[in-house]
Amino acid sequence: MNIKHGRQVVIYTDGACRGNPGPGGWGALLIFGEHEKELSGGERETTNNRMELRATIEALSALTKTCDIELYTDSTYVKNGIQVWLGKWKTNNWKTAKKKPVKNRALWEELDDLSSRHRVSWHWVKGHAGDPGNERADALANRGIDQQ
Repeated sequence: MNIKHGRQVVIYTDGACRGNPGPGGWGALLIFGEHEKELSGGERETTNNRMELRATIEALSALTKTCDIELYTDSTYVKNGIQVWLGKWKTNNWKTAKKKPVKNRALWEELDDLSSRHRVSWHWVKGHAGDPGNERADALANRGIDQQ
């Protein structure tokens, strides 16, 4: 998918896990005008939070140019992490407010780097509530599990 600078892209992401930890999958739906791209993958032993992060990372990695992005996730972990906690973690040398190491630090660093290349508006959407984009991302995440 070739995206031109300043173009609007809508992204829906989701992660899933059967057992937590357990086999997991991630899915992303990218929409650019009339064009759509579906992405999915998975890991044999992972967590739901890691798959939520991976879905977002893979979606942003698929973009070849700087974009204006409306990104929808049903993960408060991803949304709060990127919008609320990330700056504090970096200031505190990747420690939480309780002075514990931040879980999934490498994924957060990757997401931070990728999101800084774009203009991303982060949106939370309730999962399994009939939102068509979220339902498709969920199906892709489950496909990612099934392919393991």
